[in-house]
Amino acid sequence: MNIISLLPATTEIIYALGLGEHMAGRSHECDFPKQAKELQVCSKPKYPFNGQSYAIDQKVKAILTEGLSIYRINPQKITELNPDFILTQDQCEVCAVDLQQVEQCLDQIGVDASVLSFSPETLEDIFADIQIIAEKLEVSERGNKLRADIESKFTTIKEKTSEQPTIHVEVIEWIDPLMTAGNWMPELIKIAGGYSTLAETGKHSPFIDFEVLRKSDPEVLIIIPCGYPIKKTNSELSTLFELEGWDQLQAVQNKRVFVADGHQYFNRPGPRIADSAKILAEIIHPELFQPDYQNNGWVRIN
Repeated sequence: MNIISLLPATTEIIYALGLGEHMAGRSHECDFPKQAKELQVCSKPKYPFNGQSYAIDQKVKAILTEGLSIYRINPQKITELNPDFILTQDQCEVCAVDLQQVEQCLDQIGVDASVLSFSPETLEDIFADIQIIAEKLEVSERGNKLRADIESKFTTIKEKTSEQPTIHVEVIEWIDPLMTAGNWMPELIKIAGGYSTLAETGKHSPFIDFEVLRKSDPEVLIIIPCGYPIKKTNSELSTLFELEGWDQLQAVQNKRVFVADGHQYFNRPGPRIADSAKILAEIIHPELFQPDYQNNGWVRIN
């Protein structure tokens, strides 16, 4: 059985299910676990997405407006690897290679592979995707165990936070233009002992004006731009610092503004979603949790 995964989250799921030996290819973004980096790369971005978040946003919007794809699949590589399964997504044209592009490629090269596509919006969707992959690859019991392991980690966190006062937390998913984190993020925040007012569970992350964030005035502010590691996020923080009224936010004044690794954790709807919840818990309730992920998964910026 040969598997190509074009989405970092599904690559992580495959390895977590103990099926890494069947992985034949990956996307250019699949970098965990480390064994995945040794796989053949089957996709790449068509354009260089360098620079600050505003420039990236403008470039992406211009490309999508023209009806073009952001990514390119390597049909020769797909043919060589001759996959039985290809895993991709149909949630976001910006996140990874989408379903339509994969199907068009397979039609053109005549490869008969089963395509599994995912578009999770909630934690339950993530669990469902894990079980679908496990069932399709005939390891259903492993899927059940993986789900149970993640839920057990959630339960351990909730047991500590449930009797504590809930903390108002907002999460920034893009810096310029400003976007707050939706989909499964409000659920993770709740597990970790907080609540959000600017995003809705199961809904796409919304763009907001800074005035909306200012009026919300969260106790804790966490910055996790989509696809950004901590170092990249830190390089763009001046954009936020220069906003009129930034210094008046209570999270800023109380030194409770943090950067977390969106690339490796929060933006990936896979097994490490449990690690994401633990990172939030360490930030929101430092009196309850050991800072296991500090300096790796998150840092304080003020």
